Amino acid sequence: MKIYLTLALLLLASLMSACGRNMYDQPKYRVFDASSLLPNGASTQPLQANTVPRTIAASDNRYADTSFYSGLGATGFVSEFPLELTTDLIERGQNRYNIYCSPCHNYSGDGMGMVVQKGFPHPTSFHDPRLRSAEVGYFVNAMTNGFGRMFSYASRIAPEDRWAIAAYIKTLQYSQYALPEDAASSAASGTEGESH
Repeated sequence: MKIYLTLALLLLASLMSACGRNMYDQPKYRVFDASSLLPNGASTQPLQANTVPRTIAASDNRYADTSFYSGLGATGFVSEFPLELTTDLIERGQNRYNIYCSPCHNYSGDGMGMVVQKGFPHPTSFHDPRLRSAEVGYFVNAMTNGFGRMFSYASRIAPEDRWAIAAYIKTLQYSQYALPEDAASSAASGTEGESH
């Protein structure tokens, strides 16, 4: 009987220690409260330049087209680039790819990045036939929503940069399977190095 009484008292003591509204009632600033700590006198600060939104605001016309934000259209993944494909866009995509994607997917897109070499799970190679035939919106959607073990990059990579990365991924895929005559024919027609 004493053991039950002791257990009951221990349980009661542990429950009592968790009582109270200490965390809720602590001093803190709520959104739009005045603040004497910050230069503009407000607790809510303006967003820094190039801040990536975590959600699509109804008032934000930049993302009124949700297919641009997510890569998913009314009938499936978007198959056409909504941005003009230029050398600058692909170079921007390469820059962002090297920062955000290469640790897992590797610089060549084979899925053997540095973190994989250290023991993390191996992502599918971008040169896998399934991914080579995937619509460009598939890659944007995977970056936006995450896929498998990959978390969402929606709050880290702006939608424009997601499309640039997708363009670079398609360029990587093409570079691995281009034929010598493709280079010869583009050089002969004078289209080598031009944006399409």
